[in-house]
Amino acid sequence: MTEIPTTMPAVAYRESLPVDDAESLVDLTLPVPRPGPRDLLVHVEAIAVNPVDYKVRQNNDPGGEPKVLGWDAAGTVVAVGDQVEAFKAGDEVFYAGAIDRPGSNALFHTVDERIVGHKPATVSFAEAAALPLTSLTAWEGLFEHLGLRDGALEKTGTLLVTAAAGGVGAMVAQLTRALTSLTVIGTASRPETIEFARRMGVSHIVDHREPLAPQVAEVAPGGVDFVFSTAGTDRNLAAYADILKPFGRLLAIDDFGPVEIGLLKSKSISFHWEFMFTRSLHRTPDQAVQRHILNQIARLVDAGILTTTATTDLGTINAEHLREAHRVLEAGKAIGKITMTGF
Repeated sequence: MTEIPTTMPAVAYRESLPVDDAESLVDLTLPVPRPGPRDLLVHVEAIAVNPVDYKVRQNNDPGGEPKVLGWDAAGTVVAVGDQVEAFKAGDEVFYAGAIDRPGSNALFHTVDERIVGHKPATVSFAEAAALPLTSLTAWEGLFEHLGLRDGALEKTGTLLVTAAAGGVGAMVAQLTRALTSLTVIGTASRPETIEFARRMGVSHIVDHREPLAPQVAEVAPGGVDFVFSTAGTDRNLAAYADILKPFGRLLAIDDFGPVEIGLLKSKSISFHWEFMFTRSLHRTPDQAVQRHILNQIARLVDAGILTTTATTDLGTINAEHLREAHRVLEAGKAIGKITMTGF
């Protein structure tokens, strides 16, 4: 095995600054972390960037101390803690990590084995890095919170997913198409996002720039059974209450202020949150569920049932390229996932 160095290149931020400021993300050298008892030490081969990256950068000022972001990675295990059970040095892995630990924008990264999956064998590290956070969010949302059953092909009905060409929306569409018999309606507006959403499994497109309820009514006159809201939950809540059937289910993953939840009462519509980091953040006893989900995602990718949502690779992992990724995500212009490979 290659000797593990004591220091490593990384990208971090020291204060919350606008993304156009050269100091908003900087290249630096940090000590290589030591794995804890249940940790893997991973040599990071590729990363993907998510909205959570720029939201943390904007809203959590580290007060001058370097804070490493990054919650999607694929790489090779180089060392393991003394209580690790499922992995060994040399294993190729992919994962989203934990929001309360240093991120993966570094050459070496420690992560709890319970939230790590074996990388799909048929795709590159970059293509694998695009999958974990969105796959976990989509899977937990669909099969844990909305109550769908994996493989329940007899279940018919309709699901609306917003921002269907985004990272999460694309995985929601793929999983729903592959593992249920639900019809997927997705929101998109530009020709390129419409085309991508259709490739991901969306059967009907509605324009999120126009009122949702009349458009959805044209496609599903009887209403929809489920809404997977990835963005705009607060401004769309009245529309959701209108288009959801009685006893329908609404799930949200975005951030917003107070809303009039009473709009859902007359139809007994249930409201659900999905936050992919809940298990790791609260150290729940079932953290290893995420390893199971990622391994299932890997099997579906290797079987050709799911495809990576990686669309743009910006090259090597450095501050300049990460600032560009943050800039695109902040502008709401991303299609699929932005990745970077190697340092």
